[in-house]
Amino acid sequence: MNKGRKITSGKYHANRKKKKYERKGIVNKTSVGETKKKTKRGKGGHKKTIILRTNTANIKSGNKVQKTEIKNVVETPQNRFLARQNRLMKGSIIETSLGKAKITNRPSQEGCVNAVLIKDKE
Repeated sequence: MNKGRKITSGKYHANRKKKKYERKGIVNKTSVGETKKKTKRGKGGHKKTIILRTNTANIKSGNKVQKTEIKNVVETPQNRFLARQNRLMKGSIIETSLGKAKITNRPSQEGCVNAVLIKDKE
């Protein structure tokens, strides 16, 4: 059967086009580098600060939080090729001056990188 066709060979037509608020937005790719931020206007005039590049992360170890430098991305569970490009996203494991840490927030949606220190199983 032909794709997008009825049994009678007629076409299926969309009821309407997507409204502006239903359309997809531009994907912001956060990577390791010198800090660069951008402010976007949201619905209702809401301002959102997104981060494009950063080399610092807020790392929680125990009860204290420290701001440390990001060296590189070790692995990304979503896609291993993203780790090679040093993309920062939720769930990525990063190498820092304190050790390995796992990112717990979405840096492309928020203006910072938050992570939790991983204890090595050695």
